[in-house]
Amino acid sequence: MIDRPQVSLYNLPNALTVLRLILVPVFLLALFAQGGHDTTWRWIAFVIFAIAAITDRYDGHIARKRGQVTDFGKIADPIADKALTGSALVGLSMLGDLTWWITIIILVREIGVTLLRFAVIRYGVISASPGGKAKTFVQFIAIGLYLMPLPASFDWLRAVAMGLAVILTVATGIDYVVRATAVYSRAKAGRVDGPPTPGSA
Repeated sequence: MIDRPQVSLYNLPNALTVLRLILVPVFLLALFAQGGHDTTWRWIAFVIFAIAAITDRYDGHIARKRGQVTDFGKIADPIADKALTGSALVGLSMLGDLTWWITIIILVREIGVTLLRFAVIRYGVISASPGGKAKTFVQFIAIGLYLMPLPASFDWLRAVAMGLAVILTVATGIDYVVRATAVYSRAKAGRVDGPPTPGSA
């Protein structure tokens, strides 16, 4: 058996993931500044959120392209994703901009899938699905629309985007449970997949 070269933890993908984690409290400070509805601070919060969301788009891609996938990245990447979206949703609900039931549905799904990911990670890979990637993208777009201090005439667009995000969140959550069950069943049957790779779930 040929040993694979050990990948250093100090690489660009992991740095982007850590940056996203660091930006979460900075984003929250901006979101709640001046009572949470100051126009300037809401734009600042949106920009910080957008920068953090962009790092999510590229850290996994760069890791796979450069062969820099690490165990740290596999664990920290989904945690950073959930921390960013979760903090934004909770913050918006606390400010009265987003109804709590939407936040609760998305958080229950995201936390549940993250726990499930860790539960089956030793049995095999559950690759990122197109639906999972679309879900993450639409969540970021919907949250961004709620963060921006737009006129009331954009309320319909916000509602449509968030509605689509909720639908994709629930649908991909169900799909993830089905695929995780399949991975577990194959592992128990002696057909274990290769090591997991990071990606949006």
